[in-house]
Amino acid sequence: MTTPTFGQKEAGKDYVARYGVYAVIPNPEQTKIILVQAPNGAWFLPGGEIEAGEDQLSALERELIEELGFKAELGEYYGQADEYFYSSHRDTYFYNPAYIYEATRYTAVDKPLEDFNNLAWFPIDQALEKLKRGSHKWGIEKWKKSHNFF
Repeated sequence: MTTPTFGQKEAGKDYVARYGVYAVIPNPEQTKIILVQAPNGAWFLPGGEIEAGEDQLSALERELIEELGFKAELGEYYGQADEYFYSSHRDTYFYNPAYIYEATRYTAVDKPLEDFNNLAWFPIDQALEKLKRGSHKWGIEKWKKSHNFF
């Protein structure tokens, strides 16, 4: 199976690899999905960069505590979706393989450690519209399909 790829890789540009892991976290009724809004206004699935020495699951566990204050039980692994993009904030071209998981349950255990993000629950289709990254939209589409939402 080929890995879905989003964005355009521009010729002659040096790309920095930034491996990320993200979760589709629905509310208990499975009618809304939580998104994280970065200070630049862009919306993303919860998650982020896999740091040195971390595997996907430990990175996702850390990111969910940092961004949401959540501990989550993970369900299905939807796979990898690659993304090429330019970050004007960092003046860097990124190659971002995104590993997407489903969270089947979550518990709020603390306040988010990162207090500069906005968090919001959106109806599924509105969450899809808000997301900046194609790989994150792909993750929600995989979640919808696995739960027979069309």
